[in-house]
Amino acid sequence: MNDKHGLLSAPIGRVLFNMSLPNLIGILTIYGGSLIDTFFISQLGTDALAAVSFTFPVAIVFASIAIGIGAATSTNLSRLIGAGNTTKAKSFLFDAMLLTFILISILVSVGIMAIDPLFTLMGANEKSLPLIHDYMLIWFCSAPLLVLLMVGNQGIRATGDTRSPAIIMAVAAIINLILDPLLIFGIGPFPRLEIQGAAIATLVSWLVAFTVSGYILIYKKRILELMTLCRVRITANWKKLGHIARPAALMNMMNPIANGVILAMLARADQAAVAAFGAGIRLETLFLVVIMAMTSSLMPFVGQNLGAGQHKRAKDGMMLALRFALVFQTLLYIPIYFSGNTIAQWFSSDPAVIDSLSFYIHVLPAAYGPLAIVIIFATCLNAYHRPMKSLVINLVRLFALMLPLAAVGLYLGGVKGLLIALPVTNTIMGIACYIMASKLTEPDSAHLHYNNDELNSSADSTL
Repeated sequence: MNDKHGLLSAPIGRVLFNMSLPNLIGILTIYGGSLIDTFFISQLGTDALAAVSFTFPVAIVFASIAIGIGAATSTNLSRLIGAGNTTKAKSFLFDAMLLTFILISILVSVGIMAIDPLFTLMGANEKSLPLIHDYMLIWFCSAPLLVLLMVGNQGIRATGDTRSPAIIMAVAAIINLILDPLLIFGIGPFPRLEIQGAAIATLVSWLVAFTVSGYILIYKKRILELMTLCRVRITANWKKLGHIARPAALMNMMNPIANGVILAMLARADQAAVAAFGAGIRLETLFLVVIMAMTSSLMPFVGQNLGAGQHKRAKDGMMLALRFALVFQTLLYIPIYFSGNTIAQWFSSDPAVIDSLSFYIHVLPAAYGPLAIVIIFATCLNAYHRPMKSLVINLVRLFALMLPLAAVGLYLGGVKGLLIALPVTNTIMGIACYIMASKLTEPDSAHLHYNNDELNSSADSTL
C-alpha cells in the first residue's frame, strides 16, 4: 500500500504537524489577504465596510456548499486511497466536480436575481444597497471558480499532499492583494472602481488558482480524468457524496444563516455595530487559522486510517488535536486581549465602530478554545461517516443556544450583551463535544468498504 506521506505509519504528532504547517501558511495568507481586503474597503468609509459585511454571510453559504461537498469528497477519496482503490477514486472525484458545477450554477442564477430583496430583508439601508449590488454582481459570477477550486483542493489533500493546495491559495491571495489597491483606488493606469474593484480582484485571483489546481489534479496527481456520463456510476457516487455532503453543507450553512440573523439584529440597533461585526468575523477566521489548518489535515488522516482499518490510530489523532486546540487557543487569547484596541483602530476611525470591534476582540476569543473543539470534532464526525450527529451539534449550538441567548443579551445589554452570548454558547458546546469525542466508538465496518461491483463499474467508465 502506498503511504508516501506517512498517514498510516509515521508518529501521529509528526504527521499532523507536517500536514498542518503548509495548510497554516496557505490559510494564513488567504485570511490575511481577506483582512487586507477589508482594510482597503474600509478606507472608502463606514458605508462601504458595512456593505461588504452584509455580503459575508451570503459568500459563506457558497463556501459552505464547497466545504460540504469537499468534506464528502475528501472522506471518500481518502478511504479509497487508504484501501488502494485508485480507479474508483478517479471516477468519484470526477462525479463530485460535476455535481458541484451543476449546483453552483443554479444557485448563482437565483442569487443574481435576488440581490436586492435578499439584502433588504437582511436589513441593508439605502446607502448600503447600491454598493452591495455592485459588489455581488461580480462576486456571483466568480463563485463557481471558488467552489470548484475548494472541492478540487480537497481532492489533492485526500492524497496526503497539503503543500500544493496551500501554495495555490497563497498565490491567489497574493494576486488579490496586489490587485486590490490598484482597482479600488485607481492607481496608475487602472480605473478607480472602488467596491467593484475588490470584487474583480477576487475573480482574477480565483481564476488563476482554479487553473493551477486543475493542472495538479489532472497531470501531476493523475487523480482526475474525464469520464463517460454513466448514470449508474454517477447515481452511486452522488449517493455516497450526499450521505456526507448534505448534512455537512447544511451544517456549514447554519453559521452564515446565524450570522445573518445577528447582523439583522445589529442593523436594527446600530449600523456601526454591523461594520464592527463584519470585521470581527474576518478577525475570528484569522485567530482560528491554526485550527483550520489542523482540521484540513485531520480529514485525510482519519479517513485513510479508517479505510486501512486502523481505528485506534484515527481516534488517537483526533484526541491529540482536540487537546492541542484547547491549550493553543487559550494561550493565544493573552496577546489578542492586550492588542484589542490597537487592532480595532486599524479597521475604522469611527469611534462607534472602534468601540464595538474592540469589545468583540476582548470578549469572543476567550472561548475560541472550546469553539476549536467543536470545529474539530464536527469535522471528524464526517470522516467517521456520522454527518447527522455533526449537523445536530451545530444546530443545537446556533439555534437552541446562540441565537436565543443573543436575543436576550441584546434586550438586556444592547450590542455588548449580544456579543457576550456568543462565547458563552461556544464554551458550553466545547465542553459537551470533548466529552462526546472521548466516548466515540469505532465506525460501522459497513461504512468503510466498497464492493467489487462498484469498482468494476467505475473502471468500465473511464475514457
